[in-house]
Amino acid sequence: MRLAIVAGEASGDLLGAALIKALKRMVPGLQVEGVGGPLMREAGCHCLHDSDELAVMGIVEVFGELPRLLKLRRGLVKRWRDNPPDVVIGVDAPDFNLGLERKLRRKGIKTVHFVSPSVWAWRQKRVHKIGRSTDLVLCLLPVEKAFYDQHGVPAAFVGHPLADEIPLALDRGEHRRRLGLPETGQVVAVLPGSRRGELKRLGEDFAGTINWLASRRPDLVFVSPMAGPAVRQAFEAALAQAAPGVPVTLVDGQPQACMAAADVVLLASGTAALETALVKRPMVMAYRISKITKWLAETFLGLHLKHYSLPNLLHSPPVVPEHIMDAVNPETLGNEVLGLLEDPARRKEQVEAFEAMHRALRQDAASTAARAVLELLGREPVEQVGE
Repeated sequence: MRLAIVAGEASGDLLGAALIKALKRMVPGLQVEGVGGPLMREAGCHCLHDSDELAVMGIVEVFGELPRLLKLRRGLVKRWRDNPPDVVIGVDAPDFNLGLERKLRRKGIKTVHFVSPSVWAWRQKRVHKIGRSTDLVLCLLPVEKAFYDQHGVPAAFVGHPLADEIPLALDRGEHRRRLGLPETGQVVAVLPGSRRGELKRLGEDFAGTINWLASRRPDLVFVSPMAGPAVRQAFEAALAQAAPGVPVTLVDGQPQACMAAADVVLLASGTAALETALVKRPMVMAYRISKITKWLAETFLGLHLKHYSLPNLLHSPPVVPEHIMDAVNPETLGNEVLGLLEDPARRKEQVEAFEAMHRALRQDAASTAARAVLELLGREPVEQVGE
C-alpha cells in the first residue's frame, strides 16, 4: 500500500507522524511519501518537501509566497497523478491541502482530510468545497462530525490527540512542587496568550485583574506561563503598569503545569481553553479583537458565534464564563475568578463537565484515524484479523 501525506507546520507533523505509525502497525510494508517534518521522517515518511515550507503567516506574506506554494502544489499533483498512491491524506493546512485534494480526487484518487477546518463554527458555506475535495474528513471533535453529517459530507470522529496525551487526573501538589509554588492555599494561573498581539489586547486587563484580586485576597498566589521572551517582556510591562508590587511567578513555557497547579485559571480564548478543560481546572475566559475586525468577520466571513471557547462549544449547557470585547475589564474578570475560588459547587460543576468531555474525546485518535482510512479503502487492519 502506498500513502501520500501532506502536513503543514509542527502540529501537522505531530499528527501525521502518529497516523503513519498507527497505519504501519496495521499495514505491513506500507510505503509513505509526502510533505512533513522531523517526526514524520522518523516515522518512516520519505519527505519530498519540509512541512515548514507550508507554514506562512499573514496576508502579505501569503501573497509574497503564493507563486512558490502554487508551484509546489502543482509538482505534487503531477507526481501523484502520474503515479497514483492508494490514498492522499492532507493534515490540517486547509488552504493548501483542500485544493490539492480536490485536484487529485478529480483524477480518481481517494483523498482524506485530517483535522476539520472550523467551518462548523464559522464560514459554514465552505462545507461544500470540502465535500468536493475529500472522500472523508477525520474530525477531532464530535460536534464536527455532526455538522458534516447534516451536510452529507462523509466524516469520522476520531478523538483529540490532547485527550489521549493528558492523563485523566493530574496531581495539583506535584505540579506546585515542580514550579516552586506553595502546596497550601489557593493559586490562580493567568494565561494572557502566546502571541504579542494577544498581550497587546489583553495583557493590561489581565494584570489589572491580578491587582484587583490581590487587593481583596492578599493570600492568593499567581503564576503565569510565558510563551517566549517577547511575551514575557510585554507581560512584565503590563504588570509593572497595572499590578505594581504584586508577586507573580512567571514561568518559561510549561502552560500545562501551571494549569495543573492552579485552583482557577484565567485565560485568553484559544487552544489553551481545551487544554485547561482536559487538565480539569475551573476557568474564566476572555476574548478581544478590534471592533473593525469583529465587524469584518461578521459581515464578510459570516462569523456569528454564541460561544468562543471550545469547552462551551462542546458542552451543553455552557459552563465556562466568557467575557468578550468591552466586557473584558479587571473588575468583571476579578469577580468571576473570585466567585469560582469561593464557591466549591461552581468549581465542581465545571470539573464534572470537563471529566465527561475528556472521556468523550479520549479515543486513541491515531489508531482510530488509521482504521477509518483503511475502512475507506476497503482494507482490513492486520492487527484486527482473527478478532
